[in-house]
Amino acid sequence: MEDEDQVDRGVGHNRAAYGTIEDNARLSAEEMDEKRKENIAYEYLCHLEEAKVWIEACINDHLPMTTEIEEGLRNGVYLAKLGHFMKPELVPLKRIYDRDQERYNVRGLHFRHTDNINHWVNALEHMGLPQIFYPETTDIYDRKNMPRVIYCIHALSLYMFKLGLAPQIEDLYGKIKFTDEEISAMRKELEKYGIQMPAFSKIGGILANEMPVDEAALHAAVIAINDAIDRQVIPDTLGAIQNPAAHLVNIAPDYAAGYQDILHSAKYTKAENARNKSIDPDYEPDVYDELLTQAEIQGNINKVNTSRALEKLDEVLQKQDASLLLQALKNPHLNLRDVQPDNAEFYLVRLMKDRDVKKNNNNGEAVMLDKDEVQTAVSESNKEADTEYQKILAVQAINAAVSSGDAQQLLAALVNPKAQLPPVEEYAANLYMEEFANIKEEKQADLDYEEILGGVRVLSAIAKINLAVETGDPVGTFNTLLDRNAHIQNPDESNQKKYQDALVTAKVAKAEYENELLTHFEIQETVDMVNSQVHEEHERIVAIGLINEAVDRGVPQGTLEALQMATAKLKDIEPKQAVHYQNLLAAEKQKKAQKTDDDSAQLWVDEIQATVNTANRHAEEGNKMSVVVAAVNIAVDDADTQNLLNLLTNPDVALCSVTPECGSIYLVQLQEAKNDKTGAGDTGSGWMMNKAKEGHKFYFNINTMEYAWERPETVVKDHSLLTREEIQKVVTAVTAEHDRELLFKSNEPIIVKLQARIRGYQAREAFNNRMNFMKTQLPAIVQIQAWYRGQRQHKKYRQRLGELKENEDSAIKIQAQVRMYLARQKYKERQKYYKANEPQIVKIQAAWRSNMARHDYMQLMHAENPPISVVRKFVHLLDQSDIDYTEEIDLQKLRQQVVTEIRSNQQLELDLDQMDIKIGLLVKNRITLQDVITHDRKLKNYKENTRGSVNKGLKALSKESRERLEAYQHLFYLLQTNPRYLAKLIFEMPQSRTTKFMESVILTLYNYASNQREEYLLLKLFKTALEEEISHVLKHSKVDKMSDIVTGNPMVVKMIVGFNRNARGQGSLRELLNPLVKAVLEDKNLAINTNPIEVYKAWVNQMETQSGKASGLPYDATNEQALEHEEVRQRIDQSVQALRKATDLFLKHILGALDKIPYGMRYMAKVMRDALKKKFPDAPEKDVLKIVGNLIYYRYINSAIVAPDAFDIIDVTANKGLTTDQRRNLGSVAKILQFAASNKGFGGDSAHLASMNSYIREAHEKFKKYFKEACDVEEPDVVFNIDQYTDVTMVTKPVIFISIREIVDTHQLLLDHQDALAPDHSDLLHELLEDLGDTPDSDILLGDVDETSNKTQLEKSEITLTLSNKYEVPEGDQTDINNMVIRTKRMVVDVIRCQPGENLTQILNTPATDEQEEEHAALVKKRDKVDKRATDKEANLVRQQSVMSETRLALSTMKTKVKKNLHALVLAGVVSHKDHYQAIVNMIVQDIRNQRRYRQRRKQEMIRIRDTFQSLSTKRAFFEEQIDYYNRYVKTCLDNLRTKGKKTHKRFSFFGKDTDIKQVSIKYSASKLHEKGVVLEIEDLPMNQFKNVLFEIATTEDAGVFDVNAKFMGVQMEKVDLIFQDLLQLQYEGVAVMKMFNRAKVNVNLLIFLLNKKFYGK
Repeated sequence: MEDEDQVDRGVGHNRAAYGTIEDNARLSAEEMDEKRKENIAYEYLCHLEEAKVWIEACINDHLPMTTEIEEGLRNGVYLAKLGHFMKPELVPLKRIYDRDQERYNVRGLHFRHTDNINHWVNALEHMGLPQIFYPETTDIYDRKNMPRVIYCIHALSLYMFKLGLAPQIEDLYGKIKFTDEEISAMRKELEKYGIQMPAFSKIGGILANEMPVDEAALHAAVIAINDAIDRQVIPDTLGAIQNPAAHLVNIAPDYAAGYQDILHSAKYTKAENARNKSIDPDYEPDVYDELLTQAEIQGNINKVNTSRALEKLDEVLQKQDASLLLQALKNPHLNLRDVQPDNAEFYLVRLMKDRDVKKNNNNGEAVMLDKDEVQTAVSESNKEADTEYQKILAVQAINAAVSSGDAQQLLAALVNPKAQLPPVEEYAANLYMEEFANIKEEKQADLDYEEILGGVRVLSAIAKINLAVETGDPVGTFNTLLDRNAHIQNPDESNQKKYQDALVTAKVAKAEYENELLTHFEIQETVDMVNSQVHEEHERIVAIGLINEAVDRGVPQGTLEALQMATAKLKDIEPKQAVHYQNLLAAEKQKKAQKTDDDSAQLWVDEIQATVNTANRHAEEGNKMSVVVAAVNIAVDDADTQNLLNLLTNPDVALCSVTPECGSIYLVQLQEAKNDKTGAGDTGSGWMMNKAKEGHKFYFNINTMEYAWERPETVVKDHSLLTREEIQKVVTAVTAEHDRELLFKSNEPIIVKLQARIRGYQAREAFNNRMNFMKTQLPAIVQIQAWYRGQRQHKKYRQRLGELKENEDSAIKIQAQVRMYLARQKYKERQKYYKANEPQIVKIQAAWRSNMARHDYMQLMHAENPPISVVRKFVHLLDQSDIDYTEEIDLQKLRQQVVTEIRSNQQLELDLDQMDIKIGLLVKNRITLQDVITHDRKLKNYKENTRGSVNKGLKALSKESRERLEAYQHLFYLLQTNPRYLAKLIFEMPQSRTTKFMESVILTLYNYASNQREEYLLLKLFKTALEEEISHVLKHSKVDKMSDIVTGNPMVVKMIVGFNRNARGQGSLRELLNPLVKAVLEDKNLAINTNPIEVYKAWVNQMETQSGKASGLPYDATNEQALEHEEVRQRIDQSVQALRKATDLFLKHILGALDKIPYGMRYMAKVMRDALKKKFPDAPEKDVLKIVGNLIYYRYINSAIVAPDAFDIIDVTANKGLTTDQRRNLGSVAKILQFAASNKGFGGDSAHLASMNSYIREAHEKFKKYFKEACDVEEPDVVFNIDQYTDVTMVTKPVIFISIREIVDTHQLLLDHQDALAPDHSDLLHELLEDLGDTPDSDILLGDVDETSNKTQLEKSEITLTLSNKYEVPEGDQTDINNMVIRTKRMVVDVIRCQPGENLTQILNTPATDEQEEEHAALVKKRDKVDKRATDKEANLVRQQSVMSETRLALSTMKTKVKKNLHALVLAGVVSHKDHYQAIVNMIVQDIRNQRRYRQRRKQEMIRIRDTFQSLSTKRAFFEEQIDYYNRYVKTCLDNLRTKGKKTHKRFSFFGKDTDIKQVSIKYSASKLHEKGVVLEIEDLPMNQFKNVLFEIATTEDAGVFDVNAKFMGVQMEKVDLIFQDLLQLQYEGVAVMKMFNRAKVNVNLLIFLLNKKFYGK
């Protein structure tokens, strides 16, 4: 863009291309005037370019193109950067708001941008620029006078050039081109300003005049200098500039030639520029156009001085002498800041480096550093030196901490940022202490920085290794071992798990030591140990493979050699076991192959070692066994029975069944066996073969004690020796014989029993044979027995019957007496039992009845199809009792009172705010007292009469008024029940009107959600509007990305929060936050201040106040400087702890009180979550919850914490508010909670609060869960139990309280946007609006109004509208199924209540009795009485007339009608006759259930509304208290005015008319007002015609009201009333230009000034 500017505005023309003087001579006066304006615009564009180039040179940044620079300066960023260039210590870069202009580019100007302008102005004041050049903040921010800003920049450039602090601004007039469009646009812009262009050429003279010197002498001296410059005689020039009258400083005679050259060149350039401007016909010459001013001369002198000083500095750098360099840097001509002698070496190194860099960039050619580069080098060197010094102190502190042995002190010294060490691990304090102490002890001296740096790097890495070991992650541990700072040698990735296990073991072993962490040596030792183990294991694996190969070859000797390899690490290998090793290993390997089904299976080391051990055990057992066998043979030869018995029982030989009683038999049998064997072969060799337990053959020589696992070729079996198997065979045979004999002796009784059992079996066998015979003959046997018994019984019966017939009478009497006696006894006993247990019987009966009732109730509430017998018991609950009507009336009155109170309070609060403004303007003497008194009367009216009433107009008793009233009732009913109309209307309206529309119409239409129905409908509206705004259904939707919900402030979200916080949810919010806020406010010791600068200043003030002496500390400090003091850090730490404690209290209470959040707020959060998920399906849940959190916490809760008095969280009287400390405490808590909800942390300027970040993260996780649970609510249909039939079944019709003005405004809005709200012209909305016609005037709706009445006040009077649906089915029309269902239910209720039955079909088919008809008639009469009492109470309780008429029918007629309706409902599929119309019964059951819930909720709602009304009354009392304050204030003003009135003449009367005061008028032409700046332009009227326009401004009888008449050439054109109070309001709102007569643009500020001057004498 910059390059394009240079191309478009190429340099090369010495004047502007606007024609010559000869050309202008041929132009008309108008054309001359146009050309003059174009020249002014061109000149101003040149000044803009000059200022742009100069600012870019100063701040080293690019500015917008010339035609856009005025707009670019409005945010003050470039000006603040210029202020930083001027006074960097006063305007640090970090204090510049929106320095990168990101916010400005996205959202435009913000009020905080004015801070940047103020920074620049402060820099101007500290620089010393005369205040005559200063612009106003509004000149820049509101772009009211940008030429004055550019003028100030030019003056500043010359002033700083004079001081040698900045380059001189370049004169570009005639050197730059602009397009005709740019010049024309600038001309129009200047005309809008309506101001005179500042005299840029006179800046030098003004600067000179501002000097406190003799102006004439100074002027003469400057002219003399200019003359000397023209003569070019150096001594004369030197003498002239040394003249004291010139007030020039820093003149070095040695530089006289340089002064002459630069001054002559500057004068020549200035003369050339003046000649370029002289071509302009409007050019007005000035003496200083070609002469150098005093400031320019001084600036050029300073320029030469600086150049020479830089040359000397360059010479010193070539010598590389630090002492000479210091002298050169202190040269006053350089005017360098912060040159410190101790840092000379640093300066030399840095300047040499910068000089070499600049030389390299200039192709190796030596060039000097400029002043800015030198200053930068000095500043950077100072920082380096200070950093190095701080590092030395930090190293000393570290060594002191090591010497003290305090690990925590060492840790604090290591984490000191001034030490410039890598981050340390807090948990490793003891590790740092132990290692550094060892290093220092070995060195026998203090540690230097490099040692500490290296040690921290290594030890931090070691600490991380320890931490990784504790986490139990082998991969993480290995990664920390690989850290090059840890210096761990030879880590192997394949050994990760082994390293982890070994390090854990080592760490556990060190747990009892003070330093529980492993040191570098211990970790390296462990790693080396693991590596060694792994290497050994590898070699062992190779050896195991060789062993398996040897086993496969089957050569015992080879296997033995493989087993004996050292790398195998096998134990107890015996060479003579080679054969057995081979056999066992081969068998084990084969067994493993079979088990694993793998022929190539290999034996592992454990298996090989176990096999070797088994073989060795076998050899040992074989030896022992063979020795015992040999001893047995000897004992047999010696015939030693006792010894033989001992040997046979020896466990080594493992003989079975040895019995001591058979010892002698064993000896005899063994001797016989040995003799038999001796004769069978050779004897004497001593070799025998025994089998081991596992069956292996074991060869043993009893003479030499040798053994072998296979038979040697030279071995000869000795037949004189018995083997173990032979001995076992003899022992077994002898023992078996002995055991058999003992068995018979010991079991003799058992044998006897066995024989008896056998005999018994034989007897039973004979009995069973007999029984079988009997069973085969059973029929014959039974027949014989029956005949015999029958004969006997017949005989007895005949005998007894004869006796009874002879004594029949006596028998009857005896029987009667006996029966009577028995019955009487039984009754008495039962009666006695009842009396004895009467309490228990009563309890049982009560329990039975309650159980039956409970059973009926459970069936009613939970059964899918409750029987009609159960329903009949509860239908009476559907009747409306006197209590119901009374509660309905009370509830309706309460609703009306609450709505009226809310609206009254809102209007009262608005007027109080206006009164604040008016009194504030009165204090500034900017409005008359009459205006304040007028508004005060209005407040008194509010206090005396809260609401008016309208009994005429719309409420008049006429057909026309009644039809209009009903039409409005139908319209508002449609708007109330169909949310899509209002939802669309919200987006059709300008955003500026949405809030007002919300408060004045929507909340009124829904009665501020004063009952469940209205709240339900309002939530439906909010849901529809929010979903449309998020999902882009509407063309005006603003949500393009999820973050717009947070940053864009969508209007629906604002409406939702405003409603829930200020109306419905105010009580909930107060209940939630009141105890928390009161706890903070009542804690007198709580003082949270985390601002280092404020804490620092408070500390300094406290020290000086207590000691009475100056502290010696600077009063102004940056954050970093303030935090250098230990006391400041301690106080901030205490504040942080208190903040965390207080925040935690708020957090726990908020998280635990989710039920305190209004249902409407939670449901809107659910709607937002669902809509966002639908709109952004790929967005993570955490982002969605963050947006939900912004709604619930930031928008709903946060503001109430920050300003609890503004949201009625606490009670505050009118003369008492919160203190600054209390607001800061609450604001700090709210900020932390806000950061937690949005997951933000501290950093940058707030890095000292970074310790709160972990707490914020923990709290954010809790908030996420909280927000997720907040969205878990049911739909409003379930919560409020409202469906499509609710309005039809309601006892009372919905009522709203609305003002006439609101009716008119709503009607007009609907007419304006009806096509957008209902595109379909058959929509019901069009029909209703057509019925109403055009918007009526408020006079029509008000009726006849007294002329003395305040029409505006009457328009705010409320009327009652009883809403109704125009499209309800008329009486007797049965076409609407839904309506038929409702009517049928009502009749069925009356039928089943009077006539019982098993099901509805049976009841309807059974004729009613006379008693049932009478019962029904009594029921109707009772209902009529209740309705009459309700009507007498003047309540708006209306029952559906069609329903009433049907319920008054006779029972039989009603049943006939019910049958007819049921038949229609069967055809419609609503009910079925198959289940006896159970569906209609179920509907009645649901009504009973709902009626119960409704009564419960009605009671709860009455309690809540009473509480709300109490809160509103309290708030109203607060407002009335404020009104009393205002009344006292106004009375005081009146008293003062009367006192002054005795001495001064009054212009106007404050009350009514004053006949003694004459009306005053003034007359001005438009041209005169244009010169004064009052009139800026008149549309369609050229400037030269302004003289023909006359404005007459006259006072009126009303104070502050003026008549303004406009005449053109004496002809009356326009007339308008000008209200002074409205002008002040426009000025208060920042409106600079207004339109009068819809044509004339007027400067508001200058018009106010004119009126004040002419009419109020101000």
